Amino acid sequence: MLRALAVDDEEPALGELLYLLRADPRVRTAEGAGDATAALRRIGRALESGPDGEDAVDVVFLDIHMPGLTGLDVARLLAGFARPPLVVFVTAHEGFALQAFDLKAVDYVLKPVRRERLAEAVRRVHELVHATVAPAPAAPEQIPVELGGVTRFVPVDDIAYVEAHGDYARLHTDRGSHLVRIPLSALEERWADRGFVRIHRSHLVSLARIDELRLDGGATSVRIGDTDLAVSRRHARPLRDLLMRRAGG
Repeated sequence: MLRALAVDDEEPALGELLYLLRADPRVRTAEGAGDATAALRRIGRALESGPDGEDAVDVVFLDIHMPGLTGLDVARLLAGFARPPLVVFVTAHEGFALQAFDLKAVDYVLKPVRRERLAEAVRRVHELVHATVAPAPAAPEQIPVELGGVTRFVPVDDIAYVEAHGDYARLHTDRGSHLVRIPLSALEERWADRGFVRIHRSHLVSLARIDELRLDGGATSVRIGDTDLAVSRRHARPLRDLLMRRAGG
């Protein structure tokens, strides 16, 4: 069972979160802290106690906007420890999902908190805590997307290609597409070692998802599933070379 710490400077919100956590059968204890300073003191005792100690904390449910240190500041501090508690952000603001993603948060729950949505976050934490008992492969990298007020995490390996939309990018998967608030250039840099390459100023593609490379009258394109994407002239030769090396040619 999980040992949880909830952090929120708004007393009604903290009380509601603690009520919901204590009602979940997977949660052994749920403590509250009214600001980041109190939370860090409690987490400090947990880290000194160790993961099996009586003061241990498995997960911290963090509000983002708090006086003084924010929830993001707390998460950054925790990232510097060898075995910190897991982090779930609980916030009324949608715009910090990508920062939560970069800080390796387990989940990102929007206020007002719904019982079913919090239960899903607890499930994620519960699985990760118990997965550490035996060696397991690293979890696949995921990116948060917003769907009607719900944050979902899409595995990067499910993304076939990405389309530029100004300061946004549209992620295309086999099951649909998702708009995220991050420029294509940032994703190109972040996912270079995951086999994503730029083929055009408007498109970033997964090499593994390219089914065909086509040359037609000097124009180059790739087919990914049922979609044809143009390859710009300056990217055509490097792309052909990459595909040939992957094919062992």
